[in-house]
Amino acid sequence: MESTTEVHVESARIQKQIENHLGLSGDSLLFEFRKLDNKVRLDLITVNPRHHQSFLFHTEVGYDRVDTLRKMWDYVQSYKEKESPYTVQWMARGEKELNTSYFRARNMYEALDKLYFGRDMNTITVFSVVLNPVS
Repeated sequence: MESTTEVHVESARIQKQIENHLGLSGDSLLFEFRKLDNKVRLDLITVNPRHHQSFLFHTEVGYDRVDTLRKMWDYVQSYKEKESPYTVQWMARGEKELNTSYFRARNMYEALDKLYFGRDMNTITVFSVVLNPVS
């Protein structure tokens, strides 16, 4: 069994790999862990520096933090081949600026779930969801 220190070091190493692979710094990428029955759920969340909104990038569930991070690392390395690119145009309630966000998802509904993750659906108005051509 790994010691607590080794688990923390391995967790930090994998998180850094994910950040580097995605090209996002620590303040633009949040790793939210929570217990789910006897497992650990990891929600990887991105924060857009321009409009300061957060969106779900992906969720994984594993036996512990390291297992879950390893699954996320595997996903991050291959998600572009497995999921389709979507562009979503939306506006936050009380704002006057139309925003454009990009998601990778299996379908349009999953892209919208990533957009609405952690927020009341009434706080954002979606104007369009477009499946982008794959180049």
